[in-house]
Amino acid sequence: MIEQTSISAKAWAALLLLALIWGASFVSIRIALDEIGPLTAVAHRTFWAMLVLWAVIAAMRLPLPRNPRVWGAFFIMGLLNNVIPFGLMAWGQLHIESGLTSILNAATAVFGVLLAAVFFADERLSPRKAIGVTLGFAGVATAIGLENLRDFDLRSLAQLAVLGGTISYALAGVWARKTLSGLAPQVAAAGMLTGSTLITLPLALVFEGPIRFDLQPDTMLAIAYYAVIATAGAYLLYYFVLARAGSGNLLLVTLLIAPVAITLGALILGETLNPNAYAGFALLALGLIVLDGRVWHGLRRSMTAPAD
Repeated sequence: MIEQTSISAKAWAALLLLALIWGASFVSIRIALDEIGPLTAVAHRTFWAMLVLWAVIAAMRLPLPRNPRVWGAFFIMGLLNNVIPFGLMAWGQLHIESGLTSILNAATAVFGVLLAAVFFADERLSPRKAIGVTLGFAGVATAIGLENLRDFDLRSLAQLAVLGGTISYALAGVWARKTLSGLAPQVAAAGMLTGSTLITLPLALVFEGPIRFDLQPDTMLAIAYYAVIATAGAYLLYYFVLARAGSGNLLLVTLLIAPVAITLGALILGETLNPNAYAGFALLALGLIVLDGRVWHGLRRSMTAPAD
């Protein structure tokens, strides 16, 4: 059940900051991809973020898990929540706009609701959730443009790759609930990124060659941003918002990321989106609002309230 915790001014500020950080990450990744390959981009992201989070854990003196099964779960979590989605989305951004990537990324919440209903008895697909999911899928289909799927060119494949990344994110949520409950969030995030790095570094070396550091300043700044700020820092901020606003309110960040990414993509990269992308985002946003539940419950209360 989605929490209905009210949002304080501090939580709102943190939520808006998180949306700005994640929205800008799509632009920074696209900048880095002009000089490095997608696997190398992912390796940079997971490695540097991992180091930052382990430093935070050491400073906080948090206990580490000793059960080998937990470390195995970190490996799978890293694959589902980092390696697959980061890799697919980085490749997708080579062929589509960062703003469209952010719109399709918002479908993570839709797939998350569906998969939770499949795997957990206490998260069944209620009528409200079914309506929200239907609206969300309609938004995704509109944003992609069904005409783009008739011919499988690089652009349509790139959009499907991004959607594949969102499904992997949703599966990661299921895996985390089943295997990582009870761990300190900083430890769970650092362990996950450790598993990710153990996968991405060898892949990048084999398929894209040695990791280069003689990069253009813009590329180095982009890597520093999306690894240290938009991954390590964002995880810490994410849990700050979660503790103060509740999991239901975190859906709001998905609505805020796409407009930020679209605006920055237009200002920095000169990107333009088709009108169907904006129409799709409107439908997807409506679906997420329904999934969030507060507007839905407010309408039901107003309809059932006795007349004066």
